[in-house]
Amino acid sequence: MCTFCSFKCCFVFFNMLFLASGVALIVIGVQQHSTYKHMGEFAGSSLSKISIVLIAVGITIALVSILGHLGAFFNSSSMVSCFICILIVIIILELLTGGAFYIFRSRTLLLKVKNAIDYDSKARRVINEYSPEKRHTIDKIQEKFKCCGADGPDDWSNSVGWENHDAVPDSCCVLKGPGCGQDKDKVHTKGCIRAIKLFLLKNLLWVGAVCITLGVGEVFGVIVGVCLCLNIRGKNYETMS
Repeated sequence: MCTFCSFKCCFVFFNMLFLASGVALIVIGVQQHSTYKHMGEFAGSSLSKISIVLIAVGITIALVSILGHLGAFFNSSSMVSCFICILIVIIILELLTGGAFYIFRSRTLLLKVKNAIDYDSKARRVINEYSPEKRHTIDKIQEKFKCCGADGPDDWSNSVGWENHDAVPDSCCVLKGPGCGQDKDKVHTKGCIRAIKLFLLKNLLWVGAVCITLGVGEVFGVIVGVCLCLNIRGKNYETMS
């Protein structure tokens, strides 16, 4: 009985951590949604799906964790078995995903994925056009990533939509203030294409590390789950006898 309680406590503890990781992914996805949305509008709609994927994965983990909690609460070997099977699939997917992120971590490869859009060209076109419906997004991107233009501040000198070629938008300024864009010596020199690529590279490395860490940690959950499942079946068999 003590062995059964020990396995059950370990399983519940693991599930709490598993649930917490799912909730954390949901929170991160929600917090980053606006950033990825602006990035998608700026240089490609596919980028805006990253936050949605994080939220979807978090919800999946949370639901699977709840299934494990219910199985432990009701001492249901079938529910625990179902939890273990789903968890094994998740582990495989997480390890493969994490490995893929590291293999394709190069910024060059990142932008050559099948069906990817011409990221650089679209970013340059958006800056060149500076259409009214895109201006809010461009300003948010430049403020968020501390960048200016697609490749640099000089892009604004050739922009068709930006009329004052002797200045840049105020969102480029290191220190924000009305009319600060008139002084080009006090604006960010880094282009937004490079800034966003660096942001994505760091985020993909982070996501890859998290996937691999979760996958390795969840192996413990499978082992404990199998032990609990066997103990539940043994306990039920003793009760029937």
